[in-house]
Order: sequence, then C-alpha cells, then structure tokens
Amino acid sequence: MEYRPFGKTGLDVSAIGFGCWELGGNYGYFDEGEVIAGIHKALDLGINCFDTAEGYGKGKSEALLARGLGNRRKDVIVVTKVGIGYTDSGREKGRDSRRERIMTSVENSLQFLNTDYIDVYLIHWPDRHTPFDEPMQVLDDLIQQGKVRFGGVSNFKAEEIDACMKTRRVDVGQYGYHMFDRRMERDVFPYCEAHGIGMMGYGSLAHGLLAGAFDENTTFDTEDWRSKGGLFNMPLFAEENFPRNLKVVEELKQMAADRGTAIYHLALAWVLSNPVISTALVGVRKPEEVVSNMGALELTLSEDDKCAIDAIFEKYGVDTRPDIWVE
Repeated sequence: MEYRPFGKTGLDVSAIGFGCWELGGNYGYFDEGEVIAGIHKALDLGINCFDTAEGYGKGKSEALLARGLGNRRKDVIVVTKVGIGYTDSGREKGRDSRRERIMTSVENSLQFLNTDYIDVYLIHWPDRHTPFDEPMQVLDDLIQQGKVRFGGVSNFKAEEIDACMKTRRVDVGQYGYHMFDRRMERDVFPYCEAHGIGMMGYGSLAHGLLAGAFDENTTFDTEDWRSKGGLFNMPLFAEENFPRNLKVVEELKQMAADRGTAIYHLALAWVLSNPVISTALVGVRKPEEVVSNMGALELTLSEDDKCAIDAIFEKYGVDTRPDIWVE
C-alpha cells in the first residue's frame, strides 16, 4: 500500500480509501456479509481510511462499517460527516450546521460507529443559512473535548473554505473528482494545496461509469440515484449523455488494454496522479473489488498518457469543467 501525508494532520493515509456511501442504500443491492468481508480484506491490504457519513442511510452505513472494523477500529482513520438529510429542520436541502444539530449528531455517530472518538469529522455540505463560524467553532469544541481529532468540510466553495479558516483551520476537505468531473481543479484544489489541507477525492470511478461494467443495455434500479440521471450538476447517466459517455469509456478501456491494465486502474491512477489528492475513495461491496483496485498503485501515468486521455474527452465533446457548482 502507498501512504500519503493527510494535509498537516500528521497522519499518513492510504492512497486508496474505502468509501461507504453505497452502504447507506440508494445505490443498488449489496450483501452485508460481503461488505464486511470487503472491509476485512481492505484492512489486510493496508487500507487505513474509511469514509462514511450520518447522511448515508441515517446511520446505516456507519453501523455496518463499525461491524466490519470490529476490534481493529483503532488501526484506521474513520471519517464521517454531518449536516445533511434532516427532514425536520425546515432548512434548504435538509442542510443544518447549527450547534445544537451537530452536538446531537456527533453523539449519534459515535454510537453507530461504536467508538469514543472520530478521527476526521466533516461538515458534509455548506448550510448557507448558518454563519460558517458556528459549525467551525463546534468542531473546535469537539476536538477540545476529545470526541474528534480533526475537522474539515466537504463540497464547500474555495471562498467558503476561506471563510471557515477565519474561525478554525480546515484540516481536511472532501470533493468529487474523476476524469469526467474536474471542476475542483479550478480553485478549490489550488486553495487546499496552498494551505496544506488534506484532500479526499470521492467518486473516483465516476460512480461506477469508469469501472467499465456498463453498456447501452444497462438500467438502474429505481432506488438507485443514477436512475435519475445524475447528481452534483453532472448528469453523467442522463439519457442524452449516457450513450456518449459510454463511447468515452470504450476508448479508455482500449487505452488501458494497450498498457496491459484495466480501465478502473487507469481511472484511479489518474486521480492519484494529482499531487493534491491524499486519498482516492472507492465504493466497495465485495472483497474481490478491494483486491482489484490495488492494481492502480502499480500504474504511473506519463504526461503523454494524460494528454491522450484528454484527447478522448475532447473528441466526444465532454465538458469536464462546466462552470456550474456541484449543488
């Protein structure tokens, strides 16, 4: 396993992280026994970063992760998030980063995770109806209490990160980043790199698109969010875009094959080639998927390789940096 500095936290984090979004539901079927076996395999292979959130199934993902980690919890970096999915708040998009909400939620997450501390606690999405100094002060209080080790944000604009930093340092950031979505390269990544903020990239395989398993006959279960076309203002799976994106994937598959590797190795290696990235998160449901992902660490992309990848996207007119924020 390759390990990288996690910003200025003093922690070293595995270059490939275990993403637990899928474990909360709304991402198709999975078998809990296979997931737990996958967590065990990840631990055995040296993966030490596991990312979940309160919003992933209202604790379902956190609880399943805790079952998988068992007595090896202290060997890893557990990241969880707070601030979205509250139907009782009356807030826009269910986002709520007020003190009372966070203080209640952190206790729930500690219980679901079966732990007495959280390594990294992130504000999941910006609640723009609450001044940012409030959640940042709460994070600092939780760190002082020993319930949280490090704090940060996810999906905040660069200027919003800067506003947060005026109250407390942002230790870690988490953002969507993959070949089809490079918007964070514009200003978020440069800001985080300049300030030594540890960066977690999610959706590294474009939410399954770059796993190479989809074709023109692929359909998604109605409970799978991809059946709605997309998220984050990137309609990758929408009827008007999916066929074109599959053509891109086919050419990337061939490029990977020409180099003796698989498309998902190519996709992960591309994410990890950006020096700002500390860890690339990949959703896993089975132990064999964990093993397969490891091959990306053996692949180094040259500048010519990256240019060839860019040329494929340009050929099909895919705008990887649309001037629109995630949501």
